[in-house]
Amino acid sequence: MLPEMKDVVVIGAGNAAMCAALAAREQGASVLVLERAPEGERGGNTRFTAGAIRCVYDGVDDLKALMPDLTNEEIANTDFGTYTAEKFFDDMGRVTEYRANPDLVELLVHRSRPTLRWMREKGVRFAPIWGRQAFKVDGRFKFWGGLTVEAWGGGPGLVDALFTAAAREGIEVVYEARAVSLVSGDDGVTGVRVRHGGRTREVRAKAVVIAAGGFEANSEMRTRYLGPGWDLAKVRGSRFNTGDGITMALAAGAMPYGNWSGCHAVGWDRNAPEFGDLAVGDGFQKHSYPFSIMLNANGERFVDEGADFRNYTYAKYGRVILNQPNQFAWQIFDRKTAHLLRDEYRIRQVTKVQAATLEELVQKLDDVDPVRALATIHAYNAAVRTDIPFDPNVKDGRTTEGLAIPKSNWANTIDEGPFEAYAVTCGITFTFGGLRVDGEGRVVDTEGQAIPGLYAAGELVGGLFYFNYPGGTGLMSGAVFGKLAGTSAGARASGRA
Repeated sequence: MLPEMKDVVVIGAGNAAMCAALAAREQGASVLVLERAPEGERGGNTRFTAGAIRCVYDGVDDLKALMPDLTNEEIANTDFGTYTAEKFFDDMGRVTEYRANPDLVELLVHRSRPTLRWMREKGVRFAPIWGRQAFKVDGRFKFWGGLTVEAWGGGPGLVDALFTAAAREGIEVVYEARAVSLVSGDDGVTGVRVRHGGRTREVRAKAVVIAAGGFEANSEMRTRYLGPGWDLAKVRGSRFNTGDGITMALAAGAMPYGNWSGCHAVGWDRNAPEFGDLAVGDGFQKHSYPFSIMLNANGERFVDEGADFRNYTYAKYGRVILNQPNQFAWQIFDRKTAHLLRDEYRIRQVTKVQAATLEELVQKLDDVDPVRALATIHAYNAAVRTDIPFDPNVKDGRTTEGLAIPKSNWANTIDEGPFEAYAVTCGITFTFGGLRVDGEGRVVDTEGQAIPGLYAAGELVGGLFYFNYPGGTGLMSGAVFGKLAGTSAGARASGRA
């Protein structure tokens, strides 16, 4: 049952929303979380992630503070390296082509480590992301690409831990409660209109935090803002992220901000369902492409598969695949790299073909020109610099020569059977455009002034990501800006702001 009033109302129930709720509760505020989904689908896009979180750490001692379960043997057998604040800044700048708002990036980077420690205090457990981010070389695991930490149990484990903390701290959650608009006026935002149980009613509040995701599950908004063809993309996550939070904030005078024509989109199984499947989670993704070549329907390569570590290319390559004929591609591997494939290549619901010879393989690639595909593979093989050693843990410079589209790293010939190929299309994760917030998590209006009583966090914060995204930054930014918005909202509600 919906209450008539709470100090703070949080719209959404993913990582950002629950961090906001917990932070507001710390300030002494009573908190209501509105979850549009039924209880069995709670958690927004967080539920569908692998749980990877990018954060600053200066050495293994920082990691042990987050992961006290690390054993001495694990530490001895692993090169964790470091991921400094300077490196995080550099990655955010480079990957977003230096369009990211520097004030927001500064908050993200400098609050990443203390925010994870705060989450740990709330009961969230973390672990090294062994299976997806480290290869064993010469007897030691080596992490690469700045992504070392994941939530225990992945996205579902993170959601469960946050909800457990919320229940322990007396935060009320109402399911199948769709926020439809804000109650706002000259005094700012003073409540939310909610559709629940077939009725629309108002919940009054001293502060509202919107953390309801982007518009990735809304095909009309995708096409309007991302462009023609985006209605054909698969949705990786929640079917409930239809842009409601953004729309209601704009109606209340909020400033639209960020890369509205941009999004996080990846290679996703060609035959995956329209929306995310909680039973499969993120298993439809296919992210070992740096060790493959990718062919389109014309039997041609169309992208540098080895341009950079997966972390820095996967979120933009979905768009590239969507732009191919019939919106698909095949990733092709041979025996030399098959052992490097991530776990998602072994799920039951995979679109895969195998063959003993290349001639047999190209005939099995549905909807691909087999003659052109075979010629492309042979031309690629002839161009590989086999004199340069292959090393999956570094950008090894093992490249091709003379091709119109080079492969800059990890270029292995495709010539040892058995061969495997996996069909992928575009899977959209979240959209980059959203609302402008200030350094306290307050939503800014079109005049550049903070809207009293309105805060935002998560995917719908605009200005952080442009064109691309460093892997693991979504959960980290959700937690950082969720905690920020919740703390500010709770302080306002408690009369301390």
